Amino acid sequence: MPPRRRARYDEDPASFRRRASSGVPVEEDGPYDEVEDDNEDEFDDRDDDRDEPRRRRATLNAVSAGRLGQRYIADLTSKETEGVTSVEPVEDGWLVDVEVVEDRRIPSTGDMLSLYECRLDDEGDLMSYRRTRTYRRGTGACGGGP
Repeated sequence: MPPRRRARYDEDPASFRRRASSGVPVEEDGPYDEVEDDNEDEFDDRDDDRDEPRRRRATLNAVSAGRLGQRYIADLTSKETEGVTSVEPVEDGWLVDVEVVEDRRIPSTGDMLSLYECRLDDEGDLMSYRRTRTYRRGTGACGGGP
């Protein structure tokens, strides 16, 4: 039996009709797309407008931990993230470092950046975060010039 999909209330009617005409049965009774299938342990890390992934595995890999860490830091700081600078497995989960733009300046070499560290458990839930360093873009790892 094919998976059943639910339409989102805020979905464009034309895209809903296209999906409905694709042969997959569609129901209009929930706020989010939901796929019912036999693979309940799969981790869904689609990058969409939902706050939390729909399903989780017991453990994460480094890529998923990095993406989640970057998303948590962006949400908590309300600042633009530059990227993940490190992902490290620890005893009870993952340690993720994310670079954040604290203050944009002109020229961009004057931008102030910060490094945030976040600790995730094995399921991808945020356990803690903290800012570990603030520096000007273009300075070396030891705080010197380029």
